[in-house]
Amino acid sequence: MLELDAITAGYDRLAPVVRDFSLRLAPGEAVGLLGPSGCGKSTVARVAALLHRPYAGRVVLDGEPVRGWRYSAPRAQRTAVGVVFQQPRMSADPRLTLHALIAEPLRANGRGGEADARVGELSDAVGLTRDLLARRPHEVSDGQLQRACLARALVLRPRWLVCDEMTAMLDASTTAALVAVVEEYRRGEGAGLLAVSHDPVLLSRWCARTVVWADTVPAV
Repeated sequence: MLELDAITAGYDRLAPVVRDFSLRLAPGEAVGLLGPSGCGKSTVARVAALLHRPYAGRVVLDGEPVRGWRYSAPRAQRTAVGVVFQQPRMSADPRLTLHALIAEPLRANGRGGEADARVGELSDAVGLTRDLLARRPHEVSDGQLQRACLARALVLRPRWLVCDEMTAMLDASTTAALVAVVEEYRRGEGAGLLAVSHDPVLLSRWCARTVVWADTVPAV
């Protein structure tokens, strides 16, 4: 279970973006978080991905409270959550080839020996041809780069996946392809999915349950 209990978070303690927000996500479950731009959805996503420490409340991952954030989180918790952001060019190191980008989490966790096989497997899954793996971010399209970012999020086989507006910058065919990859992974691995979006049609097709922001906490 991934649990967010009474989370208050933001970037100014005097004016938090999120107040008293709670969410439960079970293994294998696909849950959507729907709300307008600027309401705090991305802040919730970063808290769920252990990238942003809340001011109050707690996050519980597989029965264990989270006490560290970003690189200070225990490795077992840090690697249990994969995340894909809206803007791939903001989350990809421009110096790396796509192969190195996808393999980066493996190498950072002392598993570089698995890199070639795992990158090949995932590049096929997300629809990246081998010639693209030798290119750097500025040499590929946004859609191709987002495919690589999704592959990177899956490379450690996380038990939980957070997709924060993953398809917002993509065309319809690429959106459908990447949603299908996430669904296949979720079903095959029994992973829990938190899909954040402002698109109710996408979430209705993607998720069994959608939390509407106005139904939980007021937008700030």
